[in-house]
Amino acid sequence: MLPKTLLFCHNAAISGGEYRVSSRVVTFSETNRAELDKEMKIKKVTKAVFPVAGLGTRFLPATKSIPKEIMTLVDRPLIQYAIDEARAAGIKEFIFVTSRGKSALEDYFDSAPELESALRKSGKDDLLEILKETNMDSGAIAYIRQNRPLGLGHAVWCARRLIGNEPFAVLLPDDVIAAEKPCLQQMVEAYEQTGGNMVAAMEVAPERTKSYGVLDIDEDMGSIVKAKGMVEKPPLGSAPSNLAVIGRYILSPKVLVNLNRMKQGAGGEIQLTDAIAEETAAGNVYGYRFRGQRYDCGSKAGFLQATVAFGLSRPDLREEFSAYLHEMMALQKAAQ
Repeated sequence: MLPKTLLFCHNAAISGGEYRVSSRVVTFSETNRAELDKEMKIKKVTKAVFPVAGLGTRFLPATKSIPKEIMTLVDRPLIQYAIDEARAAGIKEFIFVTSRGKSALEDYFDSAPELESALRKSGKDDLLEILKETNMDSGAIAYIRQNRPLGLGHAVWCARRLIGNEPFAVLLPDDVIAAEKPCLQQMVEAYEQTGGNMVAAMEVAPERTKSYGVLDIDEDMGSIVKAKGMVEKPPLGSAPSNLAVIGRYILSPKVLVNLNRMKQGAGGEIQLTDAIAEETAAGNVYGYRFRGQRYDCGSKAGFLQATVAFGLSRPDLREEFSAYLHEMMALQKAAQ
């Protein structure tokens, strides 16, 4: 007779004496029954939170009237890259934590009947299709206000009623990641093996760890590491590793319970890193070394670097843009 746990599996294939879960084959035995139970309890991640309430002061004066998330990287706003990544990972519900002055962000995802009509009459069907990609189903998108700037943890906590008792993703639009397979999709696939909580991580130079949340590694398994702790912006020379957390997370609702205590951390803010770190005691916090190139578009230098990289990756822009860059480099060299 099959173990009781097997009778309720939605995504399983049974063949002879084997049981296939998430493309892995395990045999029926008492020793692996706990592993099967764990895999079948992992819920699919279908909700994502986008914290977009920041003032974007590093990009003043532009952000005086334009939300930073609407600033364009080549011909798409930063938020569109995050939305596309979430869609590729299977996200169905999109929760934006906003603040005063972000109406342009909401308008971007609304339909534009007049513009669509003008494009249709002009026969610009290619532009019409691009425009339609920005329209969001009103049933899939929600906006929550963060009325006080109390930190990333507080922003995520503001979305707690819409998240409910489900695992959820968090994407920071400032972190734009160029990857053959989108970063969050990579993480979702890894999360299906681990459950718990997962953060995107990358190695940084030791002198830069003071600007990040940093993992204290318990076990290094290659692309996945198990964390025994996390430290937000450790003082120089005190970081437990050089594996830094960047703006992609898959979190359990237990993190929301931790955030509910409103404990202040680094900078006097409610830190998401601290709430995740509380879960390391249970051994269910993992770092994921994603495959791709991350650009910090929250800084001017990072935004410019991303503009060059994404511009050169576009077949319709590469030749002209590359020629211009070479010309500029030659002029600079001659002027030295």
